[in-house]
Amino acid sequence: MAKIKKGDLVQVITGRTQARGGDRGKQGRVLEVIVEKNRVVVEGVNFVTKHVRVGQTQRGTKTGGIETHEAPLHISNVALVDPESKKPTRVGHRVETNAAGKTVRVRFAKKSGKDL
Repeated sequence: MAKIKKGDLVQVITGRTQARGGDRGKQGRVLEVIVEKNRVVVEGVNFVTKHVRVGQTQRGTKTGGIETHEAPLHISNVALVDPESKKPTRVGHRVETNAAGKTVRVRFAKKSGKDL
């Protein structure tokens, strides 16, 4: 079972600090999970500039130029944010039975000694 899924709120835990122009400490929603490469795309984090060749659409408008968009981060560089404390946390799984009586695995945020 995946620890991080699309739509989760995550925080970048490695890299350069924001004071030095990096993304460490930034929080954002996961836009995409690339399972084969163990990478995630996070909204508003790890922007890269891409030069796109000039072209034309069917209507005749010009496309191209310099675009910025989010690049993938390795999944180990982000941590799931606890919805209660709004701090990064580790993820655990537990087995529960739902309303229909079916056994399912559920993710939950683990509490650290500081959060108790």
